[in-house]
Amino acid sequence: MEKVSHVKVFGGYHQQFTHYSNTLNCTMRFAIFLPPNASASKPVPVIYWLSGLTCTDENFMQKAGALRKAAELGVAIVAPDTSPRGDDVANDDGYDLGQGAGFYVNATQAPWSSHYQMYDYVVKELPQLIESNFPVNDKRAITGHSMGGHGALTIGLNNQSRYQSISAFSPISNPSECPWGVKAFSHYLGGDKAAWLTYDACHLLAREKATLPILVDQGDADNFLAEQLMPERLQRAAQQHGSALELRMREGYDHSYYFIASFIDEHISFHYKCLQK
Repeated sequence: MEKVSHVKVFGGYHQQFTHYSNTLNCTMRFAIFLPPNASASKPVPVIYWLSGLTCTDENFMQKAGALRKAAELGVAIVAPDTSPRGDDVANDDGYDLGQGAGFYVNATQAPWSSHYQMYDYVVKELPQLIESNFPVNDKRAITGHSMGGHGALTIGLNNQSRYQSISAFSPISNPSECPWGVKAFSHYLGGDKAAWLTYDACHLLAREKATLPILVDQGDADNFLAEQLMPERLQRAAQQHGSALELRMREGYDHSYYFIASFIDEHISFHYKCLQK
């Protein structure tokens, strides 16, 4: 790893690192916040944050206002980039496909499959790297926004033994049935829609009961609400088997980081309680 930046904040440290990813076959960057109580003798749990379309590791750390509460409670936060990057990495002119839009899947179709393995990167390689190099333990929670909310839900639901809790802001709840998801999945995964369902939170919740608590916040003034996000479908799917999903519709809030900043402390506190179990 190579350290890119290092700043002290709320008694802890925010750092950025680059490293070569064998999973993604390119150099990746991530950000980590370590609270002031983190030490080799007292490793802390980790909340993994997955960002949305066009974002990098920086958006959440700089805009969400999450670090004060994380420092207070003593939890680390790790924010990876949203896709592989580089001149040799396949891309697209649209903001919703290619670099900055990895959708947290393992691509199976050329030219994407040689680099776009974000699911395995988030589930396997990145936690191994974090837990081997920083004073953290193996207690993990996962959360995210929009495309990252989709990633948090699907990764958490598919790997419930690896996480203590799941949350999301404005997630793409039913990507196999919305324009963003259909475009991305068609390119990354091909035309067989059965292969898409592993990465669709509504399908996963309809298939079986989730064992983890799930918290979702959604603004009712979100421009993407009806066409792309469809939280009501997520709620219906969770009700089929009695999964512990709390969906909170927030009056007047949109899709922006102002919305995330308004409720991020509640999400960090939610995860902290689950991480103590």
